[in-house]
Amino acid sequence: MSHSPQYFTDCEALVDTILERLNNQVVLGLPLGLGKANHVVNALFRRACKDPNISLSILTALTLERPQPGSELEKRFLEPIAARLFDDYPALEYANAVRTGKLPDNITIKDFFLQSGQWLGVPLAQQSYASINYTHALNELIESGVNLTLKLVAPQPQDTSDAATRFSLSCNPDISDDLLDRRRSGELKALSVGQINSALPFMGGAADRPDSDFDLILQDPAYEFDLFMPPNKPAGATDYAIGLEVANLIEDGGTLQIGIGSIGDAITHSLVLRHQQNDLYQDLLARLNSQRADPTPARYQPFDKGLYGVTEMLVEGFLQMVTTGIMSREVDGAVIHAGFFVASPTFYRRLQEMPADMRKKIAMMPVSFTNELYGDEYGKRNARTAARFVNSAMMVTLSGAVVSDGLADYQVVSGVGGQYNFVAQAFALEDGRSIITLPSTRMRKGKRQSNIVWDYAHITIPRHLRDIVVTEYGAADLRGKTDADVIAALLAITDSAFQPQLLARAKKAGKLPADYAIPPAHRNNTPERIQQALQPARENGNLPNFPLGSGLTEEEEHLAVALSKLSSLVGSKRALLPVILAGMKRSPGPKTQACLERMQLGKPNSLEERLYRTLLLGTLESMGSE
Repeated sequence: MSHSPQYFTDCEALVDTILERLNNQVVLGLPLGLGKANHVVNALFRRACKDPNISLSILTALTLERPQPGSELEKRFLEPIAARLFDDYPALEYANAVRTGKLPDNITIKDFFLQSGQWLGVPLAQQSYASINYTHALNELIESGVNLTLKLVAPQPQDTSDAATRFSLSCNPDISDDLLDRRRSGELKALSVGQINSALPFMGGAADRPDSDFDLILQDPAYEFDLFMPPNKPAGATDYAIGLEVANLIEDGGTLQIGIGSIGDAITHSLVLRHQQNDLYQDLLARLNSQRADPTPARYQPFDKGLYGVTEMLVEGFLQMVTTGIMSREVDGAVIHAGFFVASPTFYRRLQEMPADMRKKIAMMPVSFTNELYGDEYGKRNARTAARFVNSAMMVTLSGAVVSDGLADYQVVSGVGGQYNFVAQAFALEDGRSIITLPSTRMRKGKRQSNIVWDYAHITIPRHLRDIVVTEYGAADLRGKTDADVIAALLAITDSAFQPQLLARAKKAGKLPADYAIPPAHRNNTPERIQQALQPARENGNLPNFPLGSGLTEEEEHLAVALSKLSSLVGSKRALLPVILAGMKRSPGPKTQACLERMQLGKPNSLEERLYRTLLLGTLESMGSE
């Protein structure tokens, strides 16, 4: 039986009603990421802190926190950005309690996905993490006895012709949609509460819900706030080399999923180049290495049939592909089905500028739809043709196992999320492929380390699900191959500085023939070759640092690139020395001077500030920021 929700303009009065209805025993299901009703959560948390008779269990994922600087330079860079982008976003008070280890005994937190790298070394967060596939979180909530759902919701547009009041789950139908459906059918007894925020875009698909799905609604201008909008990160030559290779693996008329981050942005830009500047795209691929063997036939041509997007996260690149006509293959009236989003300011600007009929073709759905084939399996299989599910990793072992979410000491970096779901789905689909992307190396204290390793004491995706792995040096097709062939293929996309020792290790273990040699075409896997191949396109703007925009000022974009480069050198005096010498010898040009002024280093007042200025000046000038 449908009913209208009770409206509140006072958050404390709303919390009074919640606690009264639930007899002070609250098991709260809180959406991942952006969809949290922050004011209501904070009010509930404060009540439970003050009253030990209140039991509060919070089951959630991806608790968003404003970025915290790790150095003085990062502080100078981040503070103005944080003030601009995050000051109006209400901090979640339970997060601070977890971080400081001051959580009362009557409050528990269970988190199945962590903001990447932000909770390393925080005991309570590490102890409260639950390793759960995204699609299994719904069952975990139900089995835990969830009796309250709190959601940030978008109000109905004022120009709508629909007489009935509706709300949109907008950024987070991921699990909330299934919870509401079970509640509507009578399978779940839970109080449903929404907090209205007009900053959220009203999205269609399963996210579009009747007001009868809610018991209580908080609506007042005092509780409106700006969304959490982290700026995009810069894409470098390594990202573009990976992106160009992945773009070559995407079949026209196929299905695509990609994740967040600079590699995902580079993949999008590469697909746009393939579609709109095909000669340039082919030239860039040839520059990278024309001798490289691809795991699937070359696909260089623009998109005629178009792509269909089915993705856990609606990334900004998907909006770009809609507006450029790449993502145009419709399934049930939509060109994209997605589960959630958290994005930069440019994402929301793209949505606002998108024509209404185009925006309606983006359908927000639960992850039970996007991440699995269950439910209308026949229809999903027919729709998800030539699927390419692209995800990032931290490391890959020579056995083909993938490390994406944690470290050898069980410290959790992020979480498995939906990565396993999409890898398994790729194998379940007749012509689906899983593509794992990663840079071949990482910098630690000024020294390069290989991301392709012999073995590692933590695994996210097991070796029996090995498929395609892409680094800046090419793609390795591992599916169905013998161990020897897998190792040989991965060595071919390993940085050449690390090939000899990994090759020796494989031979010592008896996994490669004693006379095996890496083919000559793959012995020049060096950063210098990648930089040289892509430098002309980098310099003329065809491969920009921020292919999808950034949400930053021009000076901040330069600084973001410089600080990223500089942070990789910290800890190595040998690596920093050339930067310091360059900074001492050079005088800043106008653009560099503007960057120094932005960092309050235009006129240093202390020895420490002079050192920071020298480091930053040397880095900016070495980038060619002039």
